[in-house]
Amino acid sequence: MTGDNATRASADITAGRTSLGIEFGSTRIKAALIGSDATDVLATGSYSWENRLEDGLWTYDLAEVWTGLQTAVAALIADAEQRHGARPTTFGAIGVSAMMHGYLAFDARGELLAPFRTWRNTNTGVAASELTDLFGVNIPLRWSIAHLHQAVVDGEAHVSQLASVTTLAGYVHWKLTGERVLGVGDASGMFPIDSATGGYDERMLQKYADLAGDRLPAPATSLLPAVLPAGAAAGALTAEGALLLDPTGTVPAGIPLCPPEGDAGTGMVATNSVAPRTGNVSAGTSIFAMVVLERPLAEVHHELDLVTTPAGDAVAMVHCNNGASELAAWAGLFTRFSAAAGRPIDDDAAFDALFREALAGEPDAGGLLAYNHLAGEPIAGLDAGRPLFVRTPDSAFTLANFMRAQLYGVFGTLALGMQVLTAEGVELDRMFAHGGMFRTAGVAQRFLAGALGAPVTVGELASEGGAWGIAVLASYLGRSESLGEYLAASVFATASLTTADPDAADVAGFTSYLDRYRAGLAVEAAAITAL
Repeated sequence: MTGDNATRASADITAGRTSLGIEFGSTRIKAALIGSDATDVLATGSYSWENRLEDGLWTYDLAEVWTGLQTAVAALIADAEQRHGARPTTFGAIGVSAMMHGYLAFDARGELLAPFRTWRNTNTGVAASELTDLFGVNIPLRWSIAHLHQAVVDGEAHVSQLASVTTLAGYVHWKLTGERVLGVGDASGMFPIDSATGGYDERMLQKYADLAGDRLPAPATSLLPAVLPAGAAAGALTAEGALLLDPTGTVPAGIPLCPPEGDAGTGMVATNSVAPRTGNVSAGTSIFAMVVLERPLAEVHHELDLVTTPAGDAVAMVHCNNGASELAAWAGLFTRFSAAAGRPIDDDAAFDALFREALAGEPDAGGLLAYNHLAGEPIAGLDAGRPLFVRTPDSAFTLANFMRAQLYGVFGTLALGMQVLTAEGVELDRMFAHGGMFRTAGVAQRFLAGALGAPVTVGELASEGGAWGIAVLASYLGRSESLGEYLAASVFATASLTTADPDAADVAGFTSYLDRYRAGLAVEAAAITAL
């Protein structure tokens, strides 16, 4: 950081000319602080957490939400002081984002009625199928309305006490501000949005009211959070909320918050992918692609969700429950081997070495196959997960091919869904990628370009991900220009971008790999039945 930038950063922190972004990811709660220059991340903090399988359902303990939030914010404050000699005591604006979908149900007193059910659960098949037929649009298993209706169908006791349903971001925002609201992008993963009005689709709300009847204590429209577009006022930090954020009492009440958003929306912001014909791929515990549409799709596809940008524009989402977790597990195995051999290396060094080794692999991964399915994968027709590594006796079993197969495996189910978009005639001018697996330059980015058959761009801020994205949305609070204009002019105008064009050999190799991958899904299905 230059002297002028260092001085500006310190002054921004002292004066509170900052935006604090907090994102609750699947494995990490991360906080990011930006100042008057949105591309300059002044400080970060994080907290690691994991979901748990309890009574057959994936969940998190809500008490850990607050432990993690306070830990991440405290770490950010300490990081800012260490790096800039200025300790934050207030912020100009705050934003909260989190993994989308799922089910958080509360009674009229604000008490939780059932354990938090995350997006990862696949127990909602009956409800999702019934709602898809009712609405004429795809309702995925993980959507909040599918979770709600499954509870109705199953006659769960808590349904009669329902007063509100929300997402994780909506819950945290409510506790910080007292406002039961959601950004339109996150709301679009609860219930279908009418892009013409920017709110829930009224026709579908009425259809659901007729279907649910007296099985719900109130119409869904009164149970769901109010919907807000990016830039709209969404409440301010209350005294109680300030203490939840910072138990020391230093951070004051009254700081404005932007509408809470989902991780898909913050990913679009973090990659400047909010305009038609742009898209992004976000890779973490899950992996998904978002493509902003020029026109409605011609047909209903179970592989595609229809959601929105944080500004409310229609987006087709290809969402896969399984991303880079299995890849990380294998990397951890090699890291442990290095320690056992007396030559220990850290996780980052292991990832870097293994990723670079994959570049030496054969374009089709030498006949090897990797399935990263720790959980069910609806696009592949699987209701449970069994991670598998498969080879035939004549496969070329080398470390390079093994690692290429693992990286290809992260993109396998995603590629199946993207083929549906291609068949619909959807065109892309640019595709951005972000997530930790893209930090090793020229590897995952190159393989993704081969998998999609399209150029893939990674920006210098891609690894900061959703916490930075929601901080940018907080900085957009109250602006008059469109979100796309703000990002283009004030955030990405000077951003450093690297684009990888698809290599012909990679495209042909991945096509061969995907053919085997599709055929091998029968092996995966057999493993689920047998094990």
